[in-house]
Amino acid sequence: MPKAKTHRGLAKRVKVTASGKIKHRRAYTSHLMSTKNGKRGRQLRTKGIIEGTVARKIRRLLGQ
Repeated sequence: MPKAKTHRGLAKRVKVTASGKIKHRRAYTSHLMSTKNGKRGRQLRTKGIIEGTVARKIRRLLGQ
């Protein structure tokens, strides 16, 4: 059976931490930030953590 390949598009978008959590960049931050208030902008700056069933699927695509 051939080796499983890493999904390169996903690997560019998410990062696996040392403890195994999956971090990603939040959506809605690339433009039109002037209409969003400051609190929302600061919250969007933080990295999001993916959990549950979705995290399991992502780990499989990353070959972990």
